[in-house]
Amino acid sequence: MAVQHGGAAPRAVCLGESMAALLPDRPGPLDAVGGFRTSVGGAESNTACALAALGVPAAWIGRVGDDGFGRRITAELAARGVDVSAVAVDPERPTGVYLKETGGSALPHDLGAGRSRLHYHRAGSAASALSPALLADPAAALLLADAALLHLTGITPALSDGCLALVRTLLAERRPGRLVSFDLNWRPALWRGRDAGVLPALLDAADILLLGADEAAEAFGTGDPQELRARFPSPAVVVVKDAGRGATELTREGAVTEPALAVEVVEPTGAGDAFAAGYLAGTLRGLDRRGRLRLGHLCAATALTAPADHAALPPAETVRALLAAPPAQWAATRVTAGGIMSPVPGPAAPLGAPGAA
Repeated sequence: MAVQHGGAAPRAVCLGESMAALLPDRPGPLDAVGGFRTSVGGAESNTACALAALGVPAAWIGRVGDDGFGRRITAELAARGVDVSAVAVDPERPTGVYLKETGGSALPHDLGAGRSRLHYHRAGSAASALSPALLADPAAALLLADAALLHLTGITPALSDGCLALVRTLLAERRPGRLVSFDLNWRPALWRGRDAGVLPALLDAADILLLGADEAAEAFGTGDPQELRARFPSPAVVVVKDAGRGATELTREGAVTEPALAVEVVEPTGAGDAFAAGYLAGTLRGLDRRGRLRLGHLCAATALTAPADHAALPPAETVRALLAAPPAQWAATRVTAGGIMSPVPGPAAPLGAPGAA
């Protein structure tokens, strides 16, 4: 299912909300944290950053406030190689913010080692004002017209009626040569007071549907790949991610499952977005089914070993060796914050070493 676009490198556009992320200086409940450092987070911009790191020209379209957090977001995404030419600045509404709480302190009310919780402050944010009016913006229209891939998530339609209308419009506007991917990203708190019954139709309108088995079970009553394939028959591809166990790609030709890598988890936030980027980059490159699932797993594994939402990928030669590894060597590979341990010849390298996959 490789896509070529005008003979040039494929371009991916990710659309949704990005927020300022306040990351604690130590694990533990918020009342025990001494301070926070500022970073950037958001499912769609996380995916855009990971795509850019993989060498896929990527853009992020969204809205930020006319404030320091908004400037921080656009500057950081641009520094990571993401096109932010169509980011709108709202003069009235603020940039959304979330605080991350991480476990592992052994203090009362601690979440537990390897667990985290996000505390959102996004009501009335600049991103909630997204609407179909965006499509009349020349910068956004240009990016969308040139996109080989448009990536959406279930977060955006939960933000406001205008956001829902925009997502519906984009899904209805099918363009030859452009794939639309949709990652469920189930956020029940965002849907309180809103009709989550609109989600199934949105998911079924995508070309590539990405679902976490656990979130699908919560949202739709099942995490079984075959049952989800039957529930969403229209997408050409349904990918069901089963946490640290594996991922299954289901097409009309059948199902393929690839086991996840063993990972020494530092913090789980952002792993799903990284998996999406790896899988989508593999799709755009024309990798075979196992290759694109493996690239998704590798990107997710590196994200799991980083305390922030973004993580540097291993060097390109390491990625190539792992994608080509025999099943037994792939299964014996372990990813830690210190690097990759594997019987595959040549892949041992510290994470964060330079080189795009």
